[in-house]
Amino acid sequence: MQRSQVKFLYLNLGHFLDHLFMLVFASVAALRLTGEWGMSYAALIPYATPGFIAFGVCAVLAGWVADKWSREGMIVIFFIGIGISSILAGLANTPFQIAVGLTLIGIFAAIYHPVGLAMVVQGRVRTGMPLAVNGVFGNLGVASAALLTGFLIDSAGWRSAFFVPGVISILLGLSYWIFVSGEKRVTAGTAETGGTSIKPETQAITRQILLKVFAIIFFTTAIGGLIFQSTTFALPKIFAERLTEIAGSATLVGWYAFLVFSLAALAQLVIGYLVDHHSVRTVFATVALLQAIFFYLMTHLDGMLALLVSIAFMFVVFGQIPINDVLVGRMARSEWRSRAYALRYVVTFSVMASAVPFIGWIHANWGFSRLFSVLAFAALMIFAAALLLPRANHSFGQQA
Repeated sequence: MQRSQVKFLYLNLGHFLDHLFMLVFASVAALRLTGEWGMSYAALIPYATPGFIAFGVCAVLAGWVADKWSREGMIVIFFIGIGISSILAGLANTPFQIAVGLTLIGIFAAIYHPVGLAMVVQGRVRTGMPLAVNGVFGNLGVASAALLTGFLIDSAGWRSAFFVPGVISILLGLSYWIFVSGEKRVTAGTAETGGTSIKPETQAITRQILLKVFAIIFFTTAIGGLIFQSTTFALPKIFAERLTEIAGSATLVGWYAFLVFSLAALAQLVIGYLVDHHSVRTVFATVALLQAIFFYLMTHLDGMLALLVSIAFMFVVFGQIPINDVLVGRMARSEWRSRAYALRYVVTFSVMASAVPFIGWIHANWGFSRLFSVLAFAALMIFAAALLLPRANHSFGQQA
């Protein structure tokens, strides 16, 4: 295996762990802590909010440091830092203590997206499939959070759900440190063999097109962040309420969530191929419209129908993820690409942080039926914005 392939594997494993760590608490809160700590679901989940705020806000600093210092070094810090933070969260005995642990997780988790994604697209012209493969690993992290947490809760207690991935991440960080220690550290852009093939694209972009596309990226990123967080964070609780006949334990809830997330992860491969070979505008609009349809169908479903529609809406929710990343990768120059991704994910994760108390408020007052109605309307807003993308523009490297 070539060194570039090994590095890509580490980046994929990093994306897997990044999303896993951010969602362990969602299952722990829904399946164990509400009973153990005597708190309602709505009262408990806001303690995750500072972590999601840090997840977004700290991305800019992480992207800046990576561009100025070392992307490889930042990935080492990511692996080790998030592993230690997870262990600290598992030692918590009060809501405040676990909030501190989750905030530390969010700080180190913020490193991955601006740094890891810049490394994934480094030197590539067609970025759809590499981002899609990397995205599949991230989505499997989302899926495994519910599965691993449910299994460990039933077999070893909720603390082990933080301890086990924490130790694994630290070991991966140490091995990646050894792997890159012999390499010459490069600043952003100097190691990009494909830089000359990317620059002609970015140089051809007019200021008007650049501003228009980034405005659409940031708007759809914000709405998409609300949708992504609402569905991934709440799905274990949704299944606990709506799959009562077929999911009677924490492990089964975790298995069904894993099934849905794993099948939906394949969407990124499909979308990655489509945006490399077809109009981004058409693909984006179609994905958003399907989201609206499936969310509307989900408002009052339960049992097996709810499970099937959940697979459908998660498929298109995950499918949207690589589209904005592809647009950023095509529009941004190498030397500031980490910072461009950082700004995109600041928007995403800031909205995701606000979505956590929003989910609790909606659930406490109206239940998940109202949540799905709101998500359907949000998806229609993305659909309208996607239609504003240029129909054809060579600055995208192909049709937009």
